[in-house]
Amino acid sequence: MTVIDNHEALANDGDFRLSEASARDYFELLKPRVMSLVVFTAFAGLVLAPGHINPILGLIAILCIAVGAGASGALNMWYDADIDAVMSRTAKRPIPAGRIMPKEALAFGLVLSCFSVMILGLAVNWLSAFILAFTIFFYAVIYTMWLKRSTPQNIVIGGAAGAFPPVIGWACVTNSVTIESTVLFLIIFLWTPAHFWALALFKMRDYEAVGVPMLPNVSGERATKHQIVAYAVLTAVCAVLPTFLGFASVAYGVVAAALGAVFIYCSIAVWRMPDGDLKMIPAKKLFGFSIFYLFAVFSALMLDRLVAMLVSYAGGSF
Repeated sequence: MTVIDNHEALANDGDFRLSEASARDYFELLKPRVMSLVVFTAFAGLVLAPGHINPILGLIAILCIAVGAGASGALNMWYDADIDAVMSRTAKRPIPAGRIMPKEALAFGLVLSCFSVMILGLAVNWLSAFILAFTIFFYAVIYTMWLKRSTPQNIVIGGAAGAFPPVIGWACVTNSVTIESTVLFLIIFLWTPAHFWALALFKMRDYEAVGVPMLPNVSGERATKHQIVAYAVLTAVCAVLPTFLGFASVAYGVVAAALGAVFIYCSIAVWRMPDGDLKMIPAKKLFGFSIFYLFAVFSALMLDRLVAMLVSYAGGSF
């Protein structure tokens, strides 16, 4: 059965029956691992923004961003059910596994999208709601429906969707988009290609099987490795910008530089990996470390902010 035939079979099957999906199946439809990263970086943007937000409104904002991220994941799984059924990494997802029908996933994603945007706008502010709505649209339509299957630069451009959460968190507090929140955006935006192309290297046969033009399949392993190193360097440089722009300390800059050096080292190990290496151990290590790297950088930024607030509070108490 071809990818197209499989897509039609899934769609037609959904016309005739409803699934008996469990709550766990619907939760899996939200891509919880991706959602956790979105929530974390959005929370970082909220913490790092100057000013204050009512804790209840802050909690509502994070919940809305989490629901919006989950809605994006559901819409992505709905549209990509045909290729998910073929790829080993995704074949057990709820739709290709037959636990949830495509039309149910579509309705679920659309309802959650509208709900998250409207609540965020009504409870917090409409700028953050607009950015959330644009993020959902960008991921579900621009990336999933257009870029993913049409260009090897899909991850580069589509990575913007995953980079918006800290901007949304920042806008929830300040009702604005600033140079600082843009830098937070750029850290994730530049990090995404090296992170995802490391995965694409050791899953390139899956992408080849479904005809998704990932860079390793289109331009080859060597070109991909060159770009991984380039984006790792750009990410490492961008991650120290908060110190130079004055919204993080020198101590943070040192930590970010050290993390960036390891990130670059891991990318160089991938670059030195022989083409056609079946084990792809350096690529797997880079993929794993890249996740730790992003969590560590944003954790360091929040810790730096907390220390600055405590120092300011202690100074003001005398």
